This record gives sequence, structure tokens and C-alpha cells, in this order.
Amino acid sequence: MRIDILTVVPELIEPFFNYSILKRAREKGLVEVHIHNLRDYTTSRHRKVDDYPFGGEAGMVMQIQPIDACISALKAERDYDEVIFTSPDGETFDQPMANALSLKENIIILCGHYKGVDWRVREHLVTHEISIGDYVLTGGELPAAVIADAVVRLLPGVIGDEQSALSDSFQDNLLAPPVYSRPAEYKGWRVPDILLSGHEAKIAEWRYEQALERTKRLRPDLLEKK
Repeated sequence: MRIDILTVVPELIEPFFNYSILKRAREKGLVEVHIHNLRDYTTSRHRKVDDYPFGGEAGMVMQIQPIDACISALKAERDYDEVIFTSPDGETFDQPMANALSLKENIIILCGHYKGVDWRVREHLVTHEISIGDYVLTGGELPAAVIADAVVRLLPGVIGDEQSALSDSFQDNLLAPPVYSRPAEYKGWRVPDILLSGHEAKIAEWRYEQALERTKRLRPDLLEKK
């Protein structure tokens, strides 16, 4: 899989991919992540990528020219399944969406900034707008990192135990059950006996019941999707 991220502040997002699971995935050749500085594609002598909005609103708007130039250059080299724009008014990102994106071969993620992007970018260049929540951030770099992380960890071979990813919260519209590790008792706080029993069927039943109870209590809205 290849992920190309377009941003005006590459230094903000580049370090994110140099650690932990994402770093290992890149080193193993399971994913390519390329960060592109939109200032490298502008025709402005001063590497400017924004300008005042028509109509007199406050704030600055990302211009279409450098965005189009960057996307066009990438598309000239390969086909892309999605051109994603991170936006607070996009479709809310969730686990099923991450699952679907993990099956793609090449995706572009455009990070918004300033007041937003020239609307023609959204009309003609973007195929999917994604939000990570109903709030506004300074830029789209954090959402791009969130999307990439959620997608990459689903790729075969990225996580040593692939069943681990399949048992995460939201995979079946249930929150994950409680998990425990050694020691079995700490300060009088004991691990549930069932988890120490070695009875796989009963443990699986316990985990499902716990997941269902936690979902009913904390996220009942998820059960409406089941």
C-alpha cells in the first residue's frame, strides 16, 4: 500500500511515521508513506500557498494551483483509489471505513489548513472527505496521521498477531472487553478467575458478555448498528 500525504507543514507529520508499528511496517515494505510539501508545487516566487478569500471573509484560503499541481504529478506516476480531504464537515471516520481503506492500493490524503481550501478542490479533485470528529483543528495533519495509523495497522503482516487487530474495539460494533496481564493479583486486585481457567469456550463467552455490557453502558449507539 502507498499513502501520499499533502501538507504545508511536513515537519509536523513526518516524525509520526518514524516510530513503533508504523516504522516497522515501512521497513518491512508493507506500506510506503510519502510526505509532500505543497510549497514545492506553487508557482509563487515566495512559495505562497494561500490567499485572501473572495467576498471579504476573514482568514486565508489554500489555493487550488499547488494542490492541483501536486495531485496531477502523483497521478501521472500511478493510479489512486482515493483522494481524501481531511475536513471537520466530512464523513465521520470509523472502523468500517478504516477496514475499507486498508483494502486500497494507493491513496492520497490532503491536509487542510488556514480557513480551508478553495472549494474547487473539493468539487473536482477530492473523492472522499473525512472528519475525525465534530471539532476544528489548526490543520489536517493530525487527522491524516490518525487515518493512516488506523489503516496501516490492518495491513497483513503489520501486527505480529493479526487476530489482535480483528478483536479491537468497533470491529463488530462492540467495545473491547477488559484485558489483564501478570501478576494475577496486585494489591488485592485479582484478575477474574475465568481468565485463569484455561477454558477457551468459557473465556470467549465471558469476553463477549463483557464487551456487550461495556457497549450497552458506554456506547449504546453502537448497538443500533448491529
